[in-house]
Amino acid sequence: MEEHVLKSLWQHEEDVAHIHGWDFSHIAGRYEEEGDLPWDYRQAALEGLRPDMDLLDYDTGGGEFLLSLGHPHERTWATEGYPPNAALCRERLEPLGVHFQTCDNPAAIPFGDAAFDRILNRHGDFCPSELCRLLKPGGLAVTEQVGGQNDRDLVELVLPSTPPPYPHLNLEEQRRAFEAAGFNILRAQEAFRPIRFYDVGAFVWFARILPWEFPGFSVERCFPALLDLHRTIQREGQFTGTIHRFLLAAEKPTCSAP
Repeated sequence: MEEHVLKSLWQHEEDVAHIHGWDFSHIAGRYEEEGDLPWDYRQAALEGLRPDMDLLDYDTGGGEFLLSLGHPHERTWATEGYPPNAALCRERLEPLGVHFQTCDNPAAIPFGDAAFDRILNRHGDFCPSELCRLLKPGGLAVTEQVGGQNDRDLVELVLPSTPPPYPHLNLEEQRRAFEAAGFNILRAQEAFRPIRFYDVGAFVWFARILPWEFPGFSVERCFPALLDLHRTIQREGQFTGTIHRFLLAAEKPTCSAP
């Protein structure tokens, strides 16, 4: 395929790139990630969760994962700060009886002290001391995070020497932060796993919806590098990068240390 045709196809992916909730269906089957993490976040979120517990999902996205848990809606709370997703949550969650609040400050979540038995946070912002304030004694915070080294090899291919946006996001530093906030760590895991792309257009869409990882990315600016990736796919059927994830489950003590 001629270069000008490829460029036009990739620019179309660039033009249509948007995110609704946290929906990657546009590139389903064209890329793969997170299929081989050494934990199951859903299982971690559900472990020990009873129907009579009060559950908060902070930075819920569009509420897709939260609803999939099947927790009683009247005992379920959610927050979201990104305006398009917040509007989606109001349409999707509130009619079901889920309690929703707009919030974009993880250090000032608009609920009272000791309000929740469990707080979930997947790939959202977080403040350990605020999570501790919100939890009842014995309550559990479960978070899966995108680490600071996520996709760095892919970024280097198209935008060399771009500094990582969140270098502090790693298991060791965040474990210490949770402990400093008063938590007991029950579970702590970290993983680096492959992410695979089977066509460059899928990568273009992916990079455009993650501007904090790929700042200034465009087909025009990165076209020579994209052609190199296309040649890699022609030879090998895919090109591969590396994702960075970590999981923490932290319990608020039932009483203060003497």
